[in-house]
Amino acid sequence: MRVLVIENYRATPLGLVGVALADAAADIDLVRAFDGEGLPAGHDSHDALVILGGEQTALDDDAHPYLPALAALSRAFGDADKAVLGICLGAQLVARGHGAENILGRPVEFGWHPVQPTPAGRDDPLMAALGDRAPVFHWHSDTITLPPGATHLASSDRTAIQAFRLGRAVYGVQFHFEADRALVSQWNAAFAPEIAAHSPDWFDRHPTEAARHGGAADALGAALARRWVALI
Repeated sequence: MRVLVIENYRATPLGLVGVALADAAADIDLVRAFDGEGLPAGHDSHDALVILGGEQTALDDDAHPYLPALAALSRAFGDADKAVLGICLGAQLVARGHGAENILGRPVEFGWHPVQPTPAGRDDPLMAALGDRAPVFHWHSDTITLPPGATHLASSDRTAIQAFRLGRAVYGVQFHFEADRALVSQWNAAFAPEIAAHSPDWFDRHPTEAARHGGAADALGAALARRWVALI
C-alpha cells in the first residue's frame, strides 16, 4: 500500500491518520507542497491520497499556485476509484476539485465541539463511528457547498457540512479528527499568536477542555483513521 500525503502548511502532520497507516504497514510519500515540493502528475504510483489542512484558503491560488492542480489530483484519484481523504483545507480542496463552491471568511470554529452524523452518515463506513453525537477538534473558518453527487455525512451546530463522501471512498472531513491531545498541544505552541487572535481565552480553557473531551475525541479519531485506511 503506497499513500501520497500532501502537507499544505507547517506543523500539520498526519497525527492519528499516520498511526493507522503505520499499523497497516503503508509506504508514505510525503510532499510538502507549501514548501515548493512538486505534486506528482497523476495517481498511477499511489493507492490513496491524503490532503492535510493549512492556514490558507482553498482559493488562495496567487500565493499557493499549486492549489488548482491539487484539487484536480483529488478528482483524478477519485475517478480511478482510489481512496481520498481531505481534512479541513484538504476537504475544501477535494470539494473544489469536484465542483463545489468554497465559502470564505466565516467566524472561526475552534476547539472541541460535538459533531453529529446525518441519517446517511449513520450508515457510512467511516461516520457511523460518531454514534449519535461526539466531540471532535475544530479549527476553521471557511466552508463549502456540497459537491454535486456527494453524500452529506455530518454537521455541527456552526457548520452544516462537516463531512461528505463521493463514490466509494473519497472523503472530505472538515473537523480535525487526526489531531489528538498531543497534536493540539503542539499547535498551541506552534501557533500561539494565531490562536490568541481569535480565541484569547483558549490557553486558560485548554486544560479543562482537553480533560473533558480529549479522551473521547482521541478514541474517535483513531477509529475514523482506521476505518478510512481499511478502504484503501
